[in-house]
Amino acid sequence: MTTLSRILNHKIIAIIRGAQPDDILHIAHALCEGGVKILEVTLNSPDALSSINKIATRMDTEVFVGAGTVLDAAMAKEAIDSGAQFIISPSLDLETIYATKEAGAVSIPGAFTATEIFAAYKNGGDIIKVFPASIGPAYIKDLRGPFPHIPLMPTGGVNLNNIQDFKMAGAVAFGIGGGLVDTSRKISDQYLLEISEKARKYVETVNEV
Repeated sequence: MTTLSRILNHKIIAIIRGAQPDDILHIAHALCEGGVKILEVTLNSPDALSSINKIATRMDTEVFVGAGTVLDAAMAKEAIDSGAQFIISPSLDLETIYATKEAGAVSIPGAFTATEIFAAYKNGGDIIKVFPASIGPAYIKDLRGPFPHIPLMPTGGVNLNNIQDFKMAGAVAFGIGGGLVDTSRKISDQYLLEISEKARKYVETVNEV
């Protein structure tokens, strides 16, 4: 199964922002235990490339890892060299898309307006991250009218209460950050159990018919 097909199959991408390198594998295992197996480590996290490499090399049969908050082509290349299998950006940068695709990784550029979303897809984006998605599911439904062929992944504002609404509106995947992992909290055994339980709830909710 390809990276893209795995993302579309699992649907939930856990955004890990600000995690300490010593905690990253514990967090990854907790998420995996709860059924969330697509992980994004943001590049504005401490020693992010090392964290990506740890997950990619030690958990390669369990999870797929990518890099988030990727702002330019150079950052994308470094992340892919470290083991990232997909690249997610908060905004639209065409050179980042081109570099990602040239390296054989999945490109998930960020966009918001209809013009940006169309440009991102036209230039090679595999899934378009609609960010911020706090505007609500109705916006995804509106976008699906002219763009039924463009895979959309709302991020920012997606939670347990509305993820099914986003799915019904036509979203193919979901970026979940603080709702799954709050790295400002101490990563204790108890909190890891909480992460696993939250992950389990998200997986169950998004798979409801």
